[in-house]
Amino acid sequence: MKKNITTKVLIPSGALGLSYDRAALHAGISRNPNIIAIDGGSTDSGPHYLGTGTSKYSRSTIKAQWRELMLARAEANVPLVIGTAGTCGADDAVDWLAEITREIAQDVDQDIRLAILKSSQPVSRIKTALENDQIKPLEPVLDINETCIEACTNIVALAGVEQIQKALETGADIVIAGRTTDTAIIAALPLARGCHFGGAWHGAKIGECGALATTKPNSGTIMITFDTHGFTVEPMAETARATPYTVSAHMLYENSNPLQLYEPGGHLDVTRATYTALDDRRVRVTGSNWVPSDIYTVKLEGARIGGYQSVSLTLIREKRYTNNIQTWVADVETACKTEAQEEVDGNFTLELRIIGLNATLGHLDKTAKIGTEVGILAIVTADTEGTAQEVAKILNPYLLHHPLSEQEEMPTFAFPFSPNEMFRGEFYEFCLNHVMILKDPMEAFYLTVEDVPQ
Repeated sequence: MKKNITTKVLIPSGALGLSYDRAALHAGISRNPNIIAIDGGSTDSGPHYLGTGTSKYSRSTIKAQWRELMLARAEANVPLVIGTAGTCGADDAVDWLAEITREIAQDVDQDIRLAILKSSQPVSRIKTALENDQIKPLEPVLDINETCIEACTNIVALAGVEQIQKALETGADIVIAGRTTDTAIIAALPLARGCHFGGAWHGAKIGECGALATTKPNSGTIMITFDTHGFTVEPMAETARATPYTVSAHMLYENSNPLQLYEPGGHLDVTRATYTALDDRRVRVTGSNWVPSDIYTVKLEGARIGGYQSVSLTLIREKRYTNNIQTWVADVETACKTEAQEEVDGNFTLELRIIGLNATLGHLDKTAKIGTEVGILAIVTADTEGTAQEVAKILNPYLLHHPLSEQEEMPTFAFPFSPNEMFRGEFYEFCLNHVMILKDPMEAFYLTVEDVPQ
């Protein structure tokens, strides 16, 4: 009879940089986890961070929270793993967190073995893979060619459990990984220790955002116990509960198919999964199935400069204008575009969003209502920074003084700051939504180990 092997994974929060309940973290440490795993980022905040290889979170926040986790790791005497370090997982972001780690180790007098797994892809590798038909599109399909690849400022591949397992095999106290799938850092150790494949992947999906799969999402910290039949979810915050509803619902999170989840090397199928409340806090899940693939693929993400932008903001409270705001906006847009096209060289677009009406969903918002005031957010996008700045300046007097009709006095609206034009410089856009076929899971990743302090 197969021994029931258990692996406890403590997840402090949905991502390093988010708040979490410190008491819950300490409660989790007291439960003797086998590993501490935390996500470092995602694509949620847009392409800028991948494009620039930077973190969206402040260095001071990251250092303070990472220090807490490093101390917790030492207390528990287990590995600490972070995936998608520095929000985007590009090499520069990984190096950024590694440097913070070295600083903390010196500050708190810790001797650690640090494994660094990098996920950035050289342009030459992606071009060769494309030539050899080793890159396949995902939905929605984006065109890919050498020009697109060469324009990317950063390309990363999403590591799976195999790469994280290699890092853990080094005996590292801390693993800092570049871009990974959200589930890989959680599923890696349970799978390596012989836990149920479907349960490991499913539990990792449930735990990827910490306490989001509980009744108290902001508490952050949860423990998932994996075994040879499934997994059990238990929040660490005293007043938080996991229920069959909160746990099962998380398969809907950032997932187009709530019954399947694709990962490097296969996919998870939860069609036959059952969710059982063990008590008012814990949920037991069994019946999840892992379906291996004949080929091993890793998802690619790439970002490139999409142009240059300038933004402006004006505030309008006059009732006649708020009641006719869409007419006014359309007139301003037409007048500014006409003038700019006559006077400015270069291609540009102008978008006016009505803040307080339908700025989030646009025409899809069928229930939008106008309040006491509205804000007009103007976004100028152009091929060059000079063009973006020039069109924004042409727009300025329209936003400040443009009347609804020629037969009325000139209005004056409110600019919240001076100058009203904010030049964002270059902006980025995602341009890859593909997978790359690998013969060896490690061939697109780079693993190094160092002892800190050296």
